Amino acid sequence: QFIHSTVCLSTLLRTDFICRSRHKSFAAAMSEALDKLEQDQLAKKSAKEAENETVKEANRVKRTLKRKKWVDWKTQDEEDAANGVKRAPFDPADRIKRKKSAILLSYCGANYFGMQRNPGMQTIEEELFKAMLKHKWITEDSFEQVQIACFQRAARTDKGVSAARQVCSVKLPEELDLAAFNQDLPAEIRLFGVERVTKGFNAKDQCNARTYTYTLPTVAFALSSEESQPEQDTYRIPPELLEKVNETLKLYEGTKNFHNFTSKKNFLDPSAKRFIMSFTCSTPFQSPQGVEFVTLKVKGQSFMLHQIRKMVGLTIAIVRGNTTTATLERAMTEERLDLPMAPGLGLVLDRVHYERYNDRYGKDGIHAPLTWDAQEQQVREFIEKHIYANIYKTEAEQRSLLDWLSTLHYHSYDTRREEAATEAGGSQKKSNEDDDGEE
Repeated sequence: QFIHSTVCLSTLLRTDFICRSRHKSFAAAMSEALDKLEQDQLAKKSAKEAENETVKEANRVKRTLKRKKWVDWKTQDEEDAANGVKRAPFDPADRIKRKKSAILLSYCGANYFGMQRNPGMQTIEEELFKAMLKHKWITEDSFEQVQIACFQRAARTDKGVSAARQVCSVKLPEELDLAAFNQDLPAEIRLFGVERVTKGFNAKDQCNARTYTYTLPTVAFALSSEESQPEQDTYRIPPELLEKVNETLKLYEGTKNFHNFTSKKNFLDPSAKRFIMSFTCSTPFQSPQGVEFVTLKVKGQSFMLHQIRKMVGLTIAIVRGNTTTATLERAMTEERLDLPMAPGLGLVLDRVHYERYNDRYGKDGIHAPLTWDAQEQQVREFIEKHIYANIYKTEAEQRSLLDWLSTLHYHSYDTRREEAATEAGGSQKKSNEDDDGEE
């Protein structure tokens, strides 16, 4: 019994020793793991600090190099001289602070190939940019690439087309001498006003409507069925015919599909739909040459290339009796019709509208509304002297509209054969003309 008791005690002591040994090994392992984790964290922290220090040092080097490049001109000049390079003298104009501005421009386009700059062509913008460069309104770089000066026009005008109140946006200096600037512009181009605008202002994008006028002798509406065509100098339009002109113009108002009134525009193209707010005819008046004229005025959100001239051309054909209003209604459908296009002489960009911009910024006490009221009298005088006088004189001497009237009977006012074949094949080239590419 004594021996049995001794064996049991020995077994218990051995079991207790084994348990204590195992417990001690686990605690030691945990302690080692925690120590290793702490060491890893310290190592990562040290590596991060070293990386941050490297970045800071790189930034310090960059700032030092930048200051040396732009401030230490003496060292830079010595290095350039050793390489045979001489620094150009400093031009104060390059440091002029320029701010976004809107300019009011008027011009007679009779002798120009449109508004937009075109290499090798005499354009309105070319004359404008040359004067701006001469007066240091823009830099050499901006003259080569006008996008640098954020230049944008409210609307394009095509060859021979004039503008009474064109608006452009561009970055310009704060101090400007308009009188001296205009002396370096041709007589048929004038800049009448400059207004500071918001940073994000864009003359085209912020323009919510455009108004064009088309001035023509009333003899254009004389009935083609008459045995002998009346003389332009003595013709006076009767009231009932004038009423028919206004009735026809009103048919264009509203949102309609004008794919027939431009080139290479498909009926299904969403951009073919345009909103015409109003289209009216003025009361007749006499030019200095004694010819009776009227002015058609159309206001819309935007116009496509040739759209207004084709609307005027079809209106004349309807009033004269070459076709009927049914042609106008068909022209708004999917059919592709043969429609006449009136000459460009009488077309004028009358004004561009910024009602939304004026409502938002024109009363903030910082920016003036783009209504140009102070310049209106000067603009009117220029228009009469250079734009309308040219229309009256050219029409009286060359009778270009009368020559055009003789071609109206050549038009079929029906589906074009070549267009019908194209549409049947299901392929028609999409026009890449600007939305505001009218004339």
